[in-house]
Amino acid sequence: MRGRARFAFGMLAFGYAFLYLPIALVIVYSFNESRLVTVWSGFSLKWWHALFANEAMLEAAWLSLRIALVSATGAALLGLAAGYALVRAPRFPGRTLFGSLVVAPMVMPEVVMGISMLLLFVGSERLFGGPDRGFLTIAIAHTTFSIAFVAIVVQSRLADFDRALEEAAMDLGATPWVTFRTITLPLIAPAVGSGWLLAFTLSLDDLILTQFVAGAQSQTLPMRVYSSVRLGVDPQINVLATIVVTIAACALILSGWLTRRKA
Repeated sequence: MRGRARFAFGMLAFGYAFLYLPIALVIVYSFNESRLVTVWSGFSLKWWHALFANEAMLEAAWLSLRIALVSATGAALLGLAAGYALVRAPRFPGRTLFGSLVVAPMVMPEVVMGISMLLLFVGSERLFGGPDRGFLTIAIAHTTFSIAFVAIVVQSRLADFDRALEEAAMDLGATPWVTFRTITLPLIAPAVGSGWLLAFTLSLDDLILTQFVAGAQSQTLPMRVYSSVRLGVDPQINVLATIVVTIAACALILSGWLTRRKA
């Protein structure tokens, strides 16, 4: 038994090291004095100062943040509606097809989805004169991609929901809308918040889909980073990666806490 425990612990340690040691090295070298990203020459914050003085990188970060906020909010609203319909709506023709379409972006390759969205926006621009590729098209694409993740989180929460609470409210004279607003929504709010955080993280990190639908004047943070590392890894990338990893980790931790929270 002791040998099995040691083996299991060793495999667990190897797995964690394989996953997180590269991230830890990136964080450590973000405080490196040297311009060489693999040679430690002393502790310094100069690359942090350099990053926050880089206007192009800050503009890309601000654009990504705005897109993530808009797309996460849109995905949360639409995902809430889709998840609620899949659980609570009575059987209707095409329900199975609707459920498959909701989760399709999760299993569809991003390249395929990117090409589809690009053709949609190009066709729309030819027929209706817009929208021009940029902030709006990226936000729409990210919203479409993220709806599935929110819908699944909401659907799993509603599946375990005690409907006796809603029935009691309606027995007391509450309308379906009042029941949803005062009973259902507050109880599933942690799941909606968790889905919003997940959609926000996915949008902030997306590169492949964004490259298809972004215009020439719209460069998000992942696109800026990708174009930078093609010319060589700059120490500022380590700083930026540290910030993004920290934000993503906090969002995922908060998302998990909201999912497990008991209303």
